[in-house]
Amino acid sequence: MNELNEIIEALVKFRDDRDWSQFHDSKNLAVALSIEAAELNELFLWKDIRESEKVDNEKIKEELADIFAYAFLMAEKHKLDIKQIILEKIKKNSEKYPVHKSKGSAKKYNEL
Repeated sequence: MNELNEIIEALVKFRDDRDWSQFHDSKNLAVALSIEAAELNELFLWKDIRESEKVDNEKIKEELADIFAYAFLMAEKHKLDIKQIILEKIKKNSEKYPVHKSKGSAKKYNEL
């Protein structure tokens, strides 16, 4: 079993032991994911660049874990292979952002 499957199985067991799958429809998982991402953003709110690099790693870990958990549960719900969809997205992005045009630039692909 690969590590991602091990994580997903642990999340599913945690969820199922509590009978929470009834709440884990696609809409609610997406909303929960968005809220957790906002909580990560909140750690950096009103901080300048220097201060933002000093945010407590434990707090970052907590929020990232929640984000990953909901993202993995969404992938599991829709029978998506996490490795495959990420590699596919990297391929699409490499076509949109070729190195010779995008290296060192923060411009969007349609502005390169």
